[in-house]
Amino acid sequence: MKTQNWLIKQAELNPHRIAVSDGQISYDFATLLAKIKADASHLVNLTAKERVGLMTTNNIQGYRLALALISIGKTIVWLNWRLSTQELRFQVDDSDLDLVIVDDVLMREDFDHRYQSFAKVLKRPSAKANLIAEFNFDKVASIMYTSGTTGRPKGVLQTFGNHYTSAIASSLNLGLVENEEWLCVTPLFHISGFSILMRGLVYGMTVRLMTHFEPQAVENVLVTEPVTIISAVPYMLKRMLAQRRQSKRTYNNHFRLILLGGGTIDLATLKACQNAKLQVVQCYGMTETCSQVIALSAKDAEEQIGSVGKPLFTTQLKIMPKTNEIAIKTPALTPGYLNQPQKFATKFKDGWFLTGDVGHLNEAGFLFVAGRKDEMIISGGENIFPQEVETVLQQYPGVKEVAVVGKPDSIWGQTPVAFVVGNVDPEGLIRFGREKLAHYKVPKEIYGVKQLPRNASGKLQRFKLQAKFKK
Repeated sequence: MKTQNWLIKQAELNPHRIAVSDGQISYDFATLLAKIKADASHLVNLTAKERVGLMTTNNIQGYRLALALISIGKTIVWLNWRLSTQELRFQVDDSDLDLVIVDDVLMREDFDHRYQSFAKVLKRPSAKANLIAEFNFDKVASIMYTSGTTGRPKGVLQTFGNHYTSAIASSLNLGLVENEEWLCVTPLFHISGFSILMRGLVYGMTVRLMTHFEPQAVENVLVTEPVTIISAVPYMLKRMLAQRRQSKRTYNNHFRLILLGGGTIDLATLKACQNAKLQVVQCYGMTETCSQVIALSAKDAEEQIGSVGKPLFTTQLKIMPKTNEIAIKTPALTPGYLNQPQKFATKFKDGWFLTGDVGHLNEAGFLFVAGRKDEMIISGGENIFPQEVETVLQQYPGVKEVAVVGKPDSIWGQTPVAFVVGNVDPEGLIRFGREKLAHYKVPKEIYGVKQLPRNASGKLQRFKLQAKFKK
């Protein structure tokens, strides 16, 4: 299947609608198309290879270059600028790049000749560049590497068809309003960020870029600008609520919901959102599915606390027998991992994609995620899922954040321990846990920390906590 280039189409349908803004610079779709053509003229002869690396913060020029690359038929390899040069080198080599275009502020002295700054690229002589007229749904638009917390990072292939069906499923779930404006503060190199850009082209909506998450700055945008949606993860939401309690400011009248990924919220946080009249749609997805495939509506959130919801319209869901692993079918699913076809093949059973997460469906058909198979703690033969324990401990007064991991034990194999952010009485927290959970699930030790290690998208890096016990 093919469709007209989405940028060209929106410039025809909605030429004067704002496509993108960073709060200072705004382009409507007609102007954006002209800018993309100009940028493309500097890119067209830089490399004969199909794949081009892109490393940028959430800024207008990075946005423009991303659209210019896909509009001249290139595949973007998104690179996480928070990685070390050595980690980046693996991904650049693995994807066989001879060109990585880098935001000027992200250039490093130890980058080799393959890395070229925005300024250098855009000063190159221009050449005639014809934007591709159609997007082929089977063509790979982007590649994103998974975090690689265990084993070799995987380059996830994302086609135009994947992005399109993800955008359509999202719109069927969340609805669309006139003058939709989505605040993009999650990194563009993460699917939660880039998917907003692609939705902007499919929907003809405004993408409001912010370089990074800072609660006061985000609140100011949500109060003073006509933003309707923001994507966030739980720790961002909690900081937004804390900022709101402090400032007592109210978001603009057009604001309608927070799309929350990366984990569910506890009842206290949900109540705080309800009191603030903030609609929160919790969701479950992954890089392999171009964002959300399961979601919990705000109306069901209190009754189904802890659930990530039900499958979106284009998603099928199954709990695998014996293992309880969550499996899915969806047209948004990646066609494979770059250079790792055998690894990708192992992710399937009887036509179902195995997510690596374990969970269950309740009688009403809502999905509850227990945790990652590879994060499961086995203590004395009992299976313990950290996320289940964390959900309970999070309810104890004073706990701001909590992470549970397995600590090696000569008798039990592993015992659960907790790392806690907040002013908490350890013995009181353990007693609270024993009132709410089976005793073998309750952490045996509590470690106070100033912050939990997280990756660029806000997801907990549990392996860094476990590494403390390997020294």
